This record gives sequence, structure tokens and C-alpha cells, in this order.
Amino acid sequence: MKRRKDTIEYGIIGLGRFGIALATALSEAGKEVMVVDNTESKVKQIRDMVSEAFVVEGIDKASFESAGIQNCETVIVCIGEKIDTSILATLTVISMGVPRGISKATSAEHGCVLEKIGAEVVYPEKDIAIRLARRLVSPHALDFISLNDDIAVSEIRLTTVLEGKSVMEAGIRNQFGLNIVAMEREHDTTIDIQPNYRFRKEDVIVVIGKRDNINRFEAYLSEE
Repeated sequence: MKRRKDTIEYGIIGLGRFGIALATALSEAGKEVMVVDNTESKVKQIRDMVSEAFVVEGIDKASFESAGIQNCETVIVCIGEKIDTSILATLTVISMGVPRGISKATSAEHGCVLEKIGAEVVYPEKDIAIRLARRLVSPHALDFISLNDDIAVSEIRLTTVLEGKSVMEAGIRNQFGLNIVAMEREHDTTIDIQPNYRFRKEDVIVVIGKRDNINRFEAYLSEE
């Protein structure tokens, strides 16, 4: 069966809960998504939501080429439970020359093997746990994404501490070493942050910087 020859943004292999959630989120964000699984009922479940959906006979190069995985810019292997299948699928994707290969891991050992064969690794359960813990211990943090051991992105709801102060007067960059990358007020989001913009209580800002500096800033906001 012939498949399209032009590129597609994302390919997802494996339609478990993580794969379906990822495919849905990417599609809702307006991205082109191809999904591949060996279970027809799972493919049928999401077929209308994505650009392309294929049932494959096996986790091998011939099956992936038939679907057109090699035409994807980024491929995410979402097979986590069966570690041997996950490793084989990842190795096959990498060997096909896909520009970017990402694979889901369920343990540090699993992730180590995936990294050795050239994949970027994500740990969904670990990441979710860390983000939930962050929200539980910090009353102002709405979301938290770790970029590495030192740098993170945090979505923070402001308090009266900064109410009425301009971005320049607040000194978030000078005092805390954080850069504001986006801001939301009453469901309107902007990335054009002007120095004379005055904060209101309940404004939400997204900052990037060192973890320790984010912690200091959150502690400062609690001094109401």
C-alpha cells in the first residue's frame, strides 16, 4: 500500500493511555499527527482526530515503512510496559533516520538503554509526580516543568505583593534572576511583556530560570 511521501510533523507508535493522550493533545494544538498501533480497535478510536492512522502487523522496519513513519519529523515511541518491544521499536525508528526520536521509559534502566541507542527519553509517571508535588507544596505554582537539574519553567499566580507594580518596578529579573516569557490576565495571554505593564493580583506569569530562584520568588509572593 502506498503512503504519502511528504513529511508529517509527529508520528506516534503505541496507543496506550499515554499515546492516545499525546496524540489528542498534539492534534488539538493543530499539529499533523500520524498514529501507528497493532490493535485495530485502538486505531479506530482515534482515527477521526489525527491526520493519519494505521494498523501495522508488527514492530519492524517493513511495517513502519508501510505506514510511512520514515516521513515523520519527530517520532515518539509510547510503548512502555513491554520493555523489549519498546527498545526494538525505538532502535528501528532510529535506524530509519527519523530526525528526532523520543521514547517513553518506565524505569531508569529502561531509559538508559533507550538513550544508548540514540533516543530522547521521557518518564511520564515521574514527571507527573514531580509536577503534582510542586503544586502541592507551593500555593502559587500552577504548573512546573523541569528542563534539567538546574533550570525550570514555572507558571505562577501573583499575589498582592506585586499588585500595582510595573514589570520594571517588580524587578523579577534583577532581584530573582528570572525571565518572564508569558503572562495571562483574564484568559488573555501575551508574550509581549512591556516594562511599564502593571501587575494585578491574580495575574499569571510564566517564568524561566534556576530552580532556587523560582523558589525564592515564590517565597517572596507569600509575604502578604
